[in-house]
Amino acid sequence: MREFLKPVRLVAAATAFALICGGALAQAPGAGKEQPPTPVTVVTLKPQDVTITATLPGRVVASGIAEVRPQVNGIITERLFSEGADVKVGDPLYRIDPQSYKVRVNAARAQVAQAEAKLKVSTSDAERLQALKERKVASEQNYEAAVAERESAAAALEVAKADLNAAEIDLERTTIVAPLSGVIGRSLTTQGALVTSGQAQALAVIRSIDPVLVDVTQSAAEIIEWRRGEVAERLSDADKSVKLTLADGAAYSHAGSLTAAEPNVNEQTGVVTLRLEFPNPERLLLPGMYVQVDMPQGLARGALLVPMEGVSRDRRGEPVAMVANGENVVEQRSLTVLKSQGANWIVTKGLAAGDRVIVEGLQKIRPGGKVAAQERGEAAPQQGAAGGGDGK
Repeated sequence: MREFLKPVRLVAAATAFALICGGALAQAPGAGKEQPPTPVTVVTLKPQDVTITATLPGRVVASGIAEVRPQVNGIITERLFSEGADVKVGDPLYRIDPQSYKVRVNAARAQVAQAEAKLKVSTSDAERLQALKERKVASEQNYEAAVAERESAAAALEVAKADLNAAEIDLERTTIVAPLSGVIGRSLTTQGALVTSGQAQALAVIRSIDPVLVDVTQSAAEIIEWRRGEVAERLSDADKSVKLTLADGAAYSHAGSLTAAEPNVNEQTGVVTLRLEFPNPERLLLPGMYVQVDMPQGLARGALLVPMEGVSRDRRGEPVAMVANGENVVEQRSLTVLKSQGANWIVTKGLAAGDRVIVEGLQKIRPGGKVAAQERGEAAPQQGAAGGGDGK
């Protein structure tokens, strides 16, 4: 009898447990109600004209460079500048021992005085013979010889003056001056060093770095568009100034302009070198520095700038975005992306003005789900005001 009652008791206990659990589930708060909308952050799109740019690598080049070299031989006796200082054209930089050149100047002056005295005597002889010839006392031959002697003395005086001028120039060149205005680097020679005229090693280098030049490379196909005027036509209403990004990723505060394009295509790379000019009053750009340049290429009218965090890729690798429609229901849109612009994508198809692109909370949503959209930058609604009716 006891063995017969065991299965019956087990069935009764299971039935009672099911009834108790069912009642508890039925009484659980929120059971059977709709899930609340998922809070997300959106950005409402506005059409705007965007200048399309191409990012090109480049190097900073000094707008002027001059290597300081001696033009006479001698020993360096003094350095007259501070390394790294600003210099102007004509500022003295080095002094070479001038003693031997002073002697040459004095000797040249003596030769000039000697030639002047000889010319004076020759001129007097010619004038005297001319008077005697007119009185038919001196022969024509003697007079012509005197005139020739006077002309020879005059030529000798010019040669002596030229020698004096050359000696004075050499003496002046014992003071080496700056051939260019700019910033002078470190001295490559020292006091007491022997230097020679036209030597291969420079004594110092002067660079002009305000403004500076930036050399970048661009493909030959893009250069053809420039030559045909197609880029200029696309940029007729756009900002044509050139922006620059420094090596640390920071934007340079001054805009530049295109000054020249090398009329030659590199046979190995198929690119053309472009030269840009940038003001450099703060001396932030230095020759040899690596930079990136944003060259304007065209104007996209009525384009939409979509934050990069609001664009993802589907299984096929195509760009998509989640949009909260007028009923706050999530829609997935396939996009046509032109290129990046800062922290945004330039989208030409798939979205329209006024669309609200979801940029935060994407992990919690799916197409067709309800969301509570909040515009980025707006203050979040207070909790009491948002759900005051649920507590009754």
